[in-house]
Amino acid sequence: MKIHCLVHLEFETLGNIKEWACSKGYPISVTMPYVNSSFPQPDEYDLLIIMGGLMSVYQEGEYTWLKKEKEFVKMAIDSGKAVYGICFGAQMLSEILGGKVSKNKHKEIGWHEVRPLESFRTDVTLFQVPAKISVFQWHGDTFSLPEGAKRLFESEACPEQGFIYGDNVLAVQFHPEVDGVCVGSLITNCSSDLVEGMYIQSENEICGRDDLIKSSSDIMFTILDWFEENIRSKAN
Repeated sequence: MKIHCLVHLEFETLGNIKEWACSKGYPISVTMPYVNSSFPQPDEYDLLIIMGGLMSVYQEGEYTWLKKEKEFVKMAIDSGKAVYGICFGAQMLSEILGGKVSKNKHKEIGWHEVRPLESFRTDVTLFQVPAKISVFQWHGDTFSLPEGAKRLFESEACPEQGFIYGDNVLAVQFHPEVDGVCVGSLITNCSSDLVEGMYIQSENEICGRDDLIKSSSDIMFTILDWFEENIRSKAN
């Protein structure tokens, strides 16, 4: 399985995505749209992963490369490719599929509880997760559910935490890819976000949570296993 990732920040790493891919022997290629507007053809990858970012999807005037990236992602969806959006990537998928992205009432930063909805358990044949999970968040925007999508998760601060569209597009608002390096890099480069807020944790609350980093990687590996199985089934 060939994986292609869209990366939007110089300091952003692929976290445990790389660990999972290496364990399987799967190659990963990367495009940084703000540097290079050349994207792969659909037959050059099996799974497209859209990573996070500090920009907003509605800032095309400031980030002129966004328009071409959105066109590429839409082409991937229209081609039936497996597409996985994380945080900013989830917001981009919502917009491309007809949803709306806007400022959330609260910024949500740190380890916060997310709940799978009943529709996740009854209507969607998907990966298994506990009834309540603590996941890593770092966002100020939110998205609306696109028509035809199924809502999967919610949190106290942000009702829209993920959706599935068809059988090939998955979006999550949180960051299951984080490892210790990812968390440390965000704190180093985005410490100005750690202000007083109802859903903003302090550096001390965020750091040193090896238990939650482990449970987060378990979620990510389960998601990637699901994509792997779907892609393999379609190939056969």
